[in-house]
Amino acid sequence: MPVYIESYKFMNTCSIYPLGDSAMTLDLGNCIDDQLNSRALTIYDWLGAHPLEGITDRIVAYSSVSVFYDTTGIRNRTAVTEWLLEAWQRTDQIPKQSDGREISIPVCYEGEYAPDLEQVARHTGLAAAELVELHTSIEYRIYMIGFLPGFPYLGKLDRRLEVPRKARPVPVIAGGVGIAGMQTGVYPLNSPGGWQIIGRTPLRLFDRHAYPPILLRTGDRVRFYPVSTADFMAWKP
Repeated sequence: MPVYIESYKFMNTCSIYPLGDSAMTLDLGNCIDDQLNSRALTIYDWLGAHPLEGITDRIVAYSSVSVFYDTTGIRNRTAVTEWLLEAWQRTDQIPKQSDGREISIPVCYEGEYAPDLEQVARHTGLAAAELVELHTSIEYRIYMIGFLPGFPYLGKLDRRLEVPRKARPVPVIAGGVGIAGMQTGVYPLNSPGGWQIIGRTPLRLFDRHAYPPILLRTGDRVRFYPVSTADFMAWKP
């Protein structure tokens, strides 16, 4: 027997749809865009300032906000839909949220810290030094945090640096700076990963003993700058 899942689309600019039986998403366009990401953050903040009883969590992504709720407290999803729609409408005239903090991240692009640098250079037709220069020449926006605690999805890369993900995941050491498609990111923990690793940072992006434990947040602006192997080894948090 087919299951009916309701979905609402408003004026081709906002879609609201369920994620299973205890979450809903407000989607502004399903793409990587600075303005949509800023609007999603504004909606995220509005929802936090105007809570709905029964909501247990909310998460912002590239151009969407998802909310999770207790099904024993919220039995009718219409209330969640109306709350999300109100957030979208109320934030329409709110000025664009200002960009987040400016963060500088040191990266060693040498030797063992950059296991895929030469391969990426061959793929792109760039010299390794040109690749590093391009990667450090852009101020990146953090569009979302996910995959691992504190993993930032940053963009957009210079098109000359766009490369595909690896065919299968390989072990990546914490601090690994990778690129894939039009994005770059930093692995906060040791983890399998499929991004091309072109460097490593000595910064700790996730520290469970710190508060907050995650160094970066959505909306921050990041610049990478190169450091030598000696500087990396001498780095003190």
